[in-house]
Amino acid sequence: MTRHVLLNNIDHQNNRVIHYFGPEFGDNVPSALVFPTEFIELQKEYPILLRKDDPQGSYQAIALLGFSKEENLYLNEQHPIGWDARYIPASLEKGPFLIGFQRSMGMQEEEPNAVVHIDMSHPKVSTEQGQQLFLSQGGNSPYLEHISARLQTIHQGTALAAIFYSALEQLELVESVTIEFALQNGDKIRLLGNYCINEQRLASLPAEALARLQQSGFLALIYAMVFSMGNIRHLIERKNSLQSQQ
Repeated sequence: MTRHVLLNNIDHQNNRVIHYFGPEFGDNVPSALVFPTEFIELQKEYPILLRKDDPQGSYQAIALLGFSKEENLYLNEQHPIGWDARYIPASLEKGPFLIGFQRSMGMQEEEPNAVVHIDMSHPKVSTEQGQQLFLSQGGNSPYLEHISARLQTIHQGTALAAIFYSALEQLELVESVTIEFALQNGDKIRLLGNYCINEQRLASLPAEALARLQQSGFLALIYAMVFSMGNIRHLIERKNSLQSQQ
């Protein structure tokens, strides 16, 4: 059971968080929820795809990490933090932290302030090992500053996502994609239920539509999604390498 509390430098001065990734912490997942605010970094490492929870639902973006249940091909115990990539999706790197909202006393009409909460029941929370959260004089540690920035990526990305995905739909830039291939050992993989950018449609957009996408900053995000599809080949190589080692 989760136990979310407001993080502060009095109650949590001695708490630490293990900044390591492995199956024992629940990081062996085949995909991670991602946000437009991190597409530029993500596209260097992962395939970025869209999914829907149901046909009438809204799109969500995911970074593809593996091809089967409980498979994350970026986990590698040989690496210092257990993750073999230069960038980790914010939804996973944040670990036990999340953004909450708090109103100032007597300021009910104002927008609530974003504050950091921590799940004290999370397996990465410790008093014996891991990254320090607060400095001895009470200030935030560099690790906590980094995590706060990742939470901001999620917060801003959540607000941007609906607008961005709506723009993609209005311009009919989204198409269903089936990912199908054979591994070196002969096993066949077939992934359904994913969506990507329709490159032919993108190439045929009128100049004024491209200009609007450029001005809004969406065009760079669209191309990040397009370029990221090349990472599927690298993911297949990871899978083949893992099987050959086994």
